[in-house]
Order: sequence, then C-alpha cells, then structure tokens
Amino acid sequence: MTTEIYRDAWGIPHLRAGSARELARAQGLVTARDRAWQLEVERHRAQGTSASFLGAEALYWDVFARRARLDDTARRCWAALEARDPETAEWVRVYVDGVNEGLAGPAAPEFARVGLAPGGWEPWTPLGVWLATHILFAGFPAKLWREEAVRHLGEEAVGLFAVDGPGSSGSNGWLVSGERTTTGHAVIAGDPHRFVEDPGVYQQIHLACPEFDVVGLAVPGIPGIAHFGHTGTVAWAITNAMADYQDLYRERLRRTGAGVQALGPDGVWHRAARHTETVEVAGEEPVEVEVIETERGPVIAGGPEGLDGTSPTPLALALRYPPRVTADLGFGALLPLLRARSVGDVDRAVDLWAEPVNVVQAADTDGGLLHRVAGRVPVRAEANRTRLVPAWEPGHEWRGWHEMPRAAELPDGIAVMANQRGLATPLGVEFAPPHRAGRIAALLREKDHWSPGDMPAVHMDTHLASAGPLLDHLAALDALSPEAAALRDRLLRWDRRMDATSKDAAVYAAVRGAVVRHLAAHPAFAALTAPPAYPEVFLPWLALLPRIGFALEHLLRAEELYGVDRPAVVRAALEEVAEQQPGGTWGETHRLAPWRALTSTSYDEPGLSGDHDCVLCTSAVPGLTDLAARGPAARYVWDLARREDSLWVVPFGASGIPGSAHHRDQLPLWLKGDLVPVGTDFDRLVKESDV
Repeated sequence: MTTEIYRDAWGIPHLRAGSARELARAQGLVTARDRAWQLEVERHRAQGTSASFLGAEALYWDVFARRARLDDTARRCWAALEARDPETAEWVRVYVDGVNEGLAGPAAPEFARVGLAPGGWEPWTPLGVWLATHILFAGFPAKLWREEAVRHLGEEAVGLFAVDGPGSSGSNGWLVSGERTTTGHAVIAGDPHRFVEDPGVYQQIHLACPEFDVVGLAVPGIPGIAHFGHTGTVAWAITNAMADYQDLYRERLRRTGAGVQALGPDGVWHRAARHTETVEVAGEEPVEVEVIETERGPVIAGGPEGLDGTSPTPLALALRYPPRVTADLGFGALLPLLRARSVGDVDRAVDLWAEPVNVVQAADTDGGLLHRVAGRVPVRAEANRTRLVPAWEPGHEWRGWHEMPRAAELPDGIAVMANQRGLATPLGVEFAPPHRAGRIAALLREKDHWSPGDMPAVHMDTHLASAGPLLDHLAALDALSPEAAALRDRLLRWDRRMDATSKDAAVYAAVRGAVVRHLAAHPAFAALTAPPAYPEVFLPWLALLPRIGFALEHLLRAEELYGVDRPAVVRAALEEVAEQQPGGTWGETHRLAPWRALTSTSYDEPGLSGDHDCVLCTSAVPGLTDLAARGPAARYVWDLARREDSLWVVPFGASGIPGSAHHRDQLPLWLKGDLVPVGTDFDRLVKESDV
C-alpha cells in the first residue's frame, strides 16, 4: 500500500500507510515539513547546543542541559530500548528517518535568519527531546525555594507558599460517563496548560494503518500520540500529577590529582565522573562547562569550590531523576497506546509510562472507564521530597518505586483532574489550588446530561474563586478616600469573572498586583529579595514577587504573617490604584505572550479572558505583569459515541511556517472557545501526496 498524506480544511495532516513502520516514517516526514524550525530548536536544546545560533539568552539552558547530562541520558535510554524492546526501537528509528527526509527539503525562513542549516537526527533524538521537554515538570527547583524560605522565615513558610511553581504545568481534564451524556457514551474533555509556544507544543494528527486508526495531539519530534488520543473504540487524556520524583542532594566534593571525589553516606570519598564540554555561543566566546556526576546523579549547580567559587562552605547540588537511574523514558508505552481498543489496553500501556508522572483518564465504547496515575516515583525518605538532603548522610537512598494509585469508581459519573490534591496526593508535595477542579465539578453537576458540543462552555469558564480573600479584606476597610471607597464598593459588586471585556476584572487585577508588590516590599521578606547564587535556569522558582503573587490567598488568610499589617497593605494598594483612576479592560493588559525561539519575532497578540485560578487558565504573574505566557496549549473533546463528533483546537495552527495559511488560522477560534471537528473520513480530505 502506498503511504498517503491528506490534509483537512485546517491543514491538519491525516496519514495512511500499509504498516505501523511506514506510518512512523510518514509522521516524521510531515512533522519535519510542517515544523522544521521547531524540531531543530528542540534537538539543539536537548543537546545543549542552542546558544550556538540563539545567542547568550540560551546559554543558561545549554549549561543546565550539559550538566544534567540530558543527551547522555537519552543515549542510555535508547540503548536500553534497543535491547529491551526492539520493535519500538525500530519504529522510533524509522520516524527519525522520516524527520531527516523532511529536513532535507526547503528550509524554513528562520534558518536563514540565524545562519543555521538543518542538522541530522539520531535515533535517540526523540528521547532527548522528550526528556528536555519534561525535565522541569516535577518542579524540583521548588526545593531550592523551600530551602531559602525556611532558612529566612522558618518551617511555616513551606505551607504559606505551597502553590505550584513557575515551571510546573497545569491542565484541566474531565470524564463524564455515559449515564451523564446525551449519547449514552462517555465524553472526555480538557485542555493542557503549558507555556504557550509558537509553533505550538501539540500537533493535531491522524494516523491510520491496518493495525490502528488514531487521532490525537502529538508532541512534535515524538512518534505516535502520547498524551491525548482517540482510537475509535477508546480515548485517553492526561494531566500533570504534580508528583515529586526528582531529588536534590547536597554534595561535598574535593579535587584530587586524579579528578574529583564526593563524600558518600558510608563516610568514604568516592571518585566522581568528570569531564569538560564547550558550549558555543553565537556572537560571543565559547563557554567551558565542567560536568561532574556522583553516585547520586549529575551535579547541576556548584562544584568543589561551591556555588560561586568563593564560598567558605563549598556546596554542590546533584540531581537524581528516574530516567538517569533506570535508562527508561517510557517509550515502550507509545505503540501499545496506538493499538489500544479498550480501557484495559490503555491501562496496560501506561503501566509502561515513566516520565513525566501523569493522571490518566480513559473511556471506551463498551462503557469502560479508567482514572489512575501513571509514571515512576521513587520510595525514599520524606526529607527527600521537600528539601535538599545531604549526600554524605545515610537514609536518603531510593528504595524501589511507588505503586500508582487508581480510582475504584467515579462518583456521580464524573472524574475531574486539574493538578489538585486527589489520586496523586501520596506522591506529591505541592499541588495546584483546588479552584479549577472544584469549579469544573460544580459546572458538570449543573446538568443531568452533557453533549460533546456543551464542553467548550466549561473550557472557557472565567470565574475566579481565589479572589475571595482579597475581597474579604477590602470589605473590612473603612475610612477610605472617596475614590478608594467607590473602587472598593465596585469590586464588592463584581461578578468575579475575569473576562477580557471586563473593566472590573482589570481593576481587581490592578489592586491584586499592588497588594503583591506592597507585600514583597515588606521588610519581613527582605532576605528573599536577593536571588541566591544558583544557576539562572532556576531563578524563576526563587523570585519573591511571583511566589507572593501565586500564594496570595494563603498569605491573606493566614492567622499571622511575620508581623505584616495586611489590612494596611490592602488599604495602601487600594488607595494607590484609586489614585491612578484605571479605566481599561482586562484584555487590554492581559495579552497572550507566547514563547518563540527568536525573540525578535513579534505579532500583535490578542487580549485574553481568564486568569491563573480560572478554568480558563491564562496565567500572568500578579504584581509583575498581566501578560500571559501560559495557557491552554490545546483543547479537545473526545466523543466515544461518534469519533467524528469529537472536537479540537490549538492556539495557532497546524503549520509552524510563518506566512503559511495554516500558521495562525486557529487562533481566532481558540480565543472564542470554538473548536473544529475531528475529521477522519479520508474520502472527505484533500490528498497532498504519496510518500
């Protein structure tokens, strides 16, 4: 059978081949044609070579990638995959062949701008891209923040600032069983919240061969459909479980004539692996990086001379993460997911899942339902989960793996996953506030029966439950200026919806931002204003202003806050905003700010509804900026009654090529909450080519 590429009206690729192997080649080929620049940026990031064409702004990431040994870990995982699962290894290899074939075609315009030629992918490159994409998902730098907060504020600071950190990834997902739908079959819907990138982090795709016929959201550079898929008889979706599965060890290192040694928990100095690597930087001198690895893991900060080279108490930090220990990134789950026909098949497939740890929901046409956690979380001491632990003391080793929790039933025929405490509670430390999960559940209980077409109303809900504590403080104020009193009364009448067209939402955000800035300027937090000498890649987790902004409701509700006069802070913030006489709408300042590898590329991005704790989670950083870098990276509705009635949308479009008709054609739909049909009938598609 000839391998065929079709396109629908939105430029989404639909691929049909005679075997899974040929289909993998076609997927790699079409992905390289549509996303060549994106693929090459991700390959270089995985290798730690992106600064060679992106310049000094990318250096901090490259240094981290080298020190964390991401590329070496991908190679190890590839060698283990070849030995353990040769079928999957060959499937990945053929996908890479397709990528290289696609990269050999006409280059995207970005390559010329930076003087870069498309390179060659190795068989392990998809594994490296996967690892680099997800290495920060568990938010291990939050342990650095806790260490600093406890050092300066005491143990209670951990609970006060316990919210998901800047690098964590939030998502919504919900499953409605057939007894609660208009069709009598289950519906799965949701939206992964990540840093919104252009091109997008998800690729809508349709993969068909005699073995399987699957639609879903693929990760560019990775074969198959890992996170969100529908095979016709079973569909699945995931959210970040917020599990803690990476540890940071304080290391005592010393130089010897033979290299570097690390003090182990047995009291003995052991030789550490050491070598140097050179990071090329466009327009600047190369940077030499010392790469050290102890028995715990790669040293990602500091060294024998400490964090800054002058510390009287030298400190180095080693990162221990599961793929480095097990040589397994979970790629063995990808083919079984494509071949799945039931929730039992999905369940068995995700038993092979490794990185990152996810909550999984699935439903099939026979009424089967699944709600569980998948991934690999080590069993170890409680201290490992929360703080930095000393490598030279016993008791901090890994002792096997946790069994993954699963739900026995779905109360009311509904399951919601939104990074909240739930199934994954025993596996994590910090979770997202419960507002999104609670709001989704409340909305779903408002109707007895839901149709697939009803789901976008849930996606787009803008109610902000976390506004309560600040509004309570405002209600308690008296003796205000006339302008501030009028503003206070206006906010107390506000419907608490963060709509782009709302002037009241803009006023609330302005007052909230002023409160955050006033709190951050209080002397009680002065010690946390200067960032410690950790690598730049970790600084977003250590910045005081975002920490206060995202934890504001906890800080305002706490019985006592280090002597801070919170009513006075709220009063000052309200008076400050009242004096400015704000008159704009929320969407005028709350605008989309997608990440692009070339920062000089700019568009007039639209204003957004939503906020960090809304179901429509478009995250700004209160007190710092109203621009939203994070938000729904896709939306989907999987219908188990008729797959062709399923719906999806991405923030920009199917193509990553600027100027293409399908580069940004889905953006207006994404803004309004509209979705496009998931077409699966090849007879209704436009054939592009045979390959």
